Parts: sequence; C-alpha cells; structure tokens
Amino acid sequence: MKRQKTLETNANNSNLFDLLSEEIVFTILDLIDTNPLDRKSFSLVCKSFYITESKHRKNLKPLRQELLPRVLNRYPHVNHLDLSLCPRINDNSLDVISNTCKDSLNSIDLSRSRFFSYNGLMSLALNCKNLASIDLSNATELRDAAAAAVAEAKNLERLWLGRCKLITDMGIGCIAVGCKKLRLISLKWCIGVGDLGVGLIAVKCKEIRSLDLSYLPITNKCLPSILKLQHLEDIVLEGCFGIDDDSLAALKHGCKSMKALDISSCQHISHVGLSSLISGAGSLQQLTLSYSCPVTLALANSLKRLSMLQSVKLDGCAVTSAGLTAIGNWCITLSELSLSKCLGVTDEGLSSLVTKHKDLKKLDITCCRKITDVSIAYITNSCTNLTSLRMESCTLVPSEAFVLIGQRCQFLEELDLTDNEIDDEGLKSISRCSKLSSLKLGICLNISDEGLSHVGMKCSKLTELDLYRSAGITDLGILAISRGCPGLEMINMSYCIDITDSSLLSLSKCSRLNTFESRGCPLITSLGLAAIAVGCKQLIKLDIKKCHNIGDAAMLPLAHFSQNLRQITLSYSSVTDVGLLALASISCLQSMTVLHLKGLTPSGLAAALLACGGLTKVKLHLSFKSLLPLPLFEHLEARGCVFEWRDKEFQVRP
Repeated sequence: MKRQKTLETNANNSNLFDLLSEEIVFTILDLIDTNPLDRKSFSLVCKSFYITESKHRKNLKPLRQELLPRVLNRYPHVNHLDLSLCPRINDNSLDVISNTCKDSLNSIDLSRSRFFSYNGLMSLALNCKNLASIDLSNATELRDAAAAAVAEAKNLERLWLGRCKLITDMGIGCIAVGCKKLRLISLKWCIGVGDLGVGLIAVKCKEIRSLDLSYLPITNKCLPSILKLQHLEDIVLEGCFGIDDDSLAALKHGCKSMKALDISSCQHISHVGLSSLISGAGSLQQLTLSYSCPVTLALANSLKRLSMLQSVKLDGCAVTSAGLTAIGNWCITLSELSLSKCLGVTDEGLSSLVTKHKDLKKLDITCCRKITDVSIAYITNSCTNLTSLRMESCTLVPSEAFVLIGQRCQFLEELDLTDNEIDDEGLKSISRCSKLSSLKLGICLNISDEGLSHVGMKCSKLTELDLYRSAGITDLGILAISRGCPGLEMINMSYCIDITDSSLLSLSKCSRLNTFESRGCPLITSLGLAAIAVGCKQLIKLDIKKCHNIGDAAMLPLAHFSQNLRQITLSYSSVTDVGLLALASISCLQSMTVLHLKGLTPSGLAAALLACGGLTKVKLHLSFKSLLPLPLFEHLEARGCVFEWRDKEFQVRP
C-alpha cells in the first residue's frame, strides 16, 4: 500500500510534458509559431520548456545588432537568419554569426543591412560551409571585392544582388566561377553588369533555374548563351531596353524548359519578336508583357500556340478589341489574366474573351474605365470559379451590376471594388461569398452600415478590410465587422469622419489585428486607441494622422502592450514630448512620422530619437533640421537611421 501511494504521489507531481517525446513537443510549438509572443510565453513557463524552445527554433529575425551574440547563443540550431530589421550589421556582426552558426546556417537575409564589407562576407563564406542562400539586395556600397568574397560560398544556390550598382562584370565573373551550384540569381538594377557578366553566369552556372536581369544594360549578345541553359525556368527581362525582336529570335534555338517570362517595359519588342516564342518556349506557363507592345490581333495570333500558357499579364498595354477577341479564341484555357490600366478595353473585347476562358481564377480589370454592366454580366456568368477580382475605378459600372458578383462568383477570396458605384444591395449580395478574406471598399460613397453589416454576418473569414473615405460608414458597421470577423488583421477607416471610440472598443476584440489606419477620424480619442493597444497586441502598423484628440494618454498603453509595433504615423495629433518618449520602450519600432505636433519641442524630439534604438526611418518637418545639433543626426545616421524632410505648411483643422 505504501509503495502504491508513492507512485500515485509521483504521478500527481510530475510534469505531463515529460511523458511526451521531443518530436511531439516540437509539433505543438509549430502550431503556436505565428505569434512570437506566444513562443516567448511558452519558453518562460519552466526550465524544460526554455530548453525545448531553444532547440526548436530554426528561424531568427533579431531586432538589434547588439543582441546578436546573446540571441545566437540562445538558439544554437538556427538555419535561417533574417537581419532585415538590423540596418547596422557590420563586419564584426558577420564574424559573430560565422563563428557561432558555422555548419547550421543555410540562409541569411542582409537585404536591409549596411556597413559590412568584403571582410565580413569572406568570414561568412569560409566558415558557413552549408550556406545556400544570401540576400544582399540594396547593399549599394558593395564592390567587386565583396562579390569575390561571396564566390567563396561554394554551396551557394540562391543569391540576390538587387541594386548593388557598384558591382561590375568582374565581380559577377568571380561569382560565376566560384558558385557553380547557383540555381537562382537576381541582378535587378545592377547597372554595372552587362553582357560579359551575364554571359559568364550562363556559361559557368549550368544549374540556373531563375534569372532576374531587370534594368540591366544588356543586349542581344548574352541571350544565346542564356537560352542554352537546360534547366532555366524563370527569366525576368523587365526594363531591358537593349533587348529587341532580334533578341527573342534566339528563343527558337533553346530554352525548352522555360515556364515564366517577363519582358514588361521592353519598348523595342513587338509581335514579330514574340512570335519566336511559339517554337522556342513551348512549356511557357506565365507571360508578362506589361507596359510593352500593343495587344493587337497580330500579337494574340503570334502566341496562341503556347499550349501550356496559364497566366498572362498585360498591365498598362494599349489593347484593341480584335486583340482581346483573338485571346478569347485561343485553344488554351487561362487561369489568370491581368488588364490593369489597359487603354482600349471595352465591353465587346472583354466579353468575347471571358466567354471562352471559363476557368479563370484571377482577373484584374483595374482602371478599365470603358466597361459597363455588360462586361460584369459576362464575367460573372462565365467565370464562376473566380477567386480574385480586382476592378478598382471601373466608374461606368452601375450599382445593380455588383449584385451579380455575389450571386454567381461565390468562391471569391479577394475582391477590390475601390472607387466604384456599389451600394448596400451589392454588399448584401457579395456577403454570399463566404470565403472572402480581402475586401476593398475605399471611396465607395454609396455604401452604409446596412450593407457592411451583411458582410460582418456572413464573411467570417475576412482578414483585410479597406474603407478609406467611405464616408457612409459609422460605428454600427464596424461593430458588425468586429463581431462577425474575429480573425481581422487589417482595417483602414481613414477619413470615415463619423467613427468614434465605440468602433475602436469593438475592434479591440480582434486580437489578430496588426494594421490599423484611422487618419482623419476627428472623433476618436486616446481612450479608443488605448483599447486597441490593450486588445491587439500583434499591432505592427498604426496611422493616426489628423486624429487631433489622440494624445499622450494613448501612447503609454501603446508602449506597454504593443511591443510588436514597427511603424507609426502621429502627424497632426496631440502627442507631446512625453508620449513620444514613452514609445521609445518599443524595441521593434523602426519607422516614425511626426509632422506638425504642436506639443513637440526640439529637446523632447532629440531625447525620443536617442532613446528609440531601432529606428531606421524618421519623417520630420524641415524646421527641426536647424533646431537640432548636427552631431545628433550624425550619430543617428551612423546607427542606420535615415531622415526624410518635409516642408509642408500646417493644414488648418477643419
């Protein structure tokens, strides 16, 4: 009996998690991986949980450079390191990473970082033998020596060098020779790289699958070698003005594996060059021709034999009805079509196209200002499986046409109706789309709380709602949304002038809210924003510009509860030195706009800027430039902060 009692006592006192295998606990951690605060709470429960969470974490996104040594020691098994929030990464930081992570590190993102050079990259490349992915985008000061250091990463498979404008053919040549396992390389805006560098990549890196050459000064010379790459699937030639019809003629001799081609903004390409695609790229699935040649009958006919084509993007192109009709007559069936800002789209051409492509899933007709209810009738009748419809500023479409969308296209997940004539009857019909996750109703002046209430009652999966300048919306409509859409993550209520604190109190129950925009809402106060801060702890972006009744009383709860906040706009509010200084305790805060704060003094601003250690961007009125000491700006810029100056006159409160 005594032994049985002892066993029962031990069973009652033991941690049930001790009975689970490490793999099962890792699976549990995977399920709470969306919010970093939840993972932190888990790790703080006990020593066992702390150790388990350390082993589980594979991805890290530190907030500060100075935290790196401690964070990397805490998480020894990291394979992906995202340093895009650390603009002050230098060679010492990369030394710490390379000596700590070594064999575990597989991927590193330095796309927003600065101050490192050849030495740091060399240390990284030599010590981290399993490094397969490096993002160096926006490292505008890197030169060929840095590229030579990258070339020492012999197992590199993915490399982004976007906007590395000082790297030349010589540096790219080093990478081509050293990194023969490359499968993806982006050279977008590397204006020092030409035909020689690109040609060397093609000759030496036979495993290339994806190649981005956007805005490079290349010509026809390098294309033949590129198109001989046997595994090339995705090539982007956007803005390559040296590419013309003769260049595309080379497609006849290679690139059988190509699945995606982007030649947008290539002004010297016509249907003559595109006709070469027929024989040379039979596997093509995605074609982007935005802002390039006119969509005529000849162009459509030149592409109609691309039997595997699924997605066509013609944004900004001049379009003819004959061209659209010819696309409609293609024997293939498209799943995605984008005609955003295309001049010449009419009911006749669009109707004939959608009638034939009944399996369309995504359609973008933004700013097609000539279409009417006729087009909407054909779209909704033929394309009933649409998941995305974007039709901003289709101003000739009457209100009754929007009823058809809800009646016939009930699989919609994304719907953009910005600046249209939709009314409450249209919203009532659209509420039938129960899978809707993104709904944009900005500048829709005919809707009211009645229509929005239907959306709240039936669209429970809604995560994004844009009501910008939809002046008919009040607290009743927002209440319906907050009750019916608990997973809401983004809402824009800017310039909905009848919104009060009541709306913010109801939205504070949407705990996943991360983006809140309410500029120009004069009736909301610090009380309402405090409720948002307390209830929405995942808040990342906040815009309260021209909310004159919000002041320091709201900044204190924000500072305490909104520790994920990264971007805030406070212009024309009533925040003073006290409130701004309180925000300094938010370690994630990176971007701040503080124009025309009457209660802000030079000394208060200086103290707040110094205290906000993670700032990377600050927008200020030009008058402060002469009121603050130059060494202050030099110190902050050395920490990685960029200042933007505005000389706008104070706008008188209406």
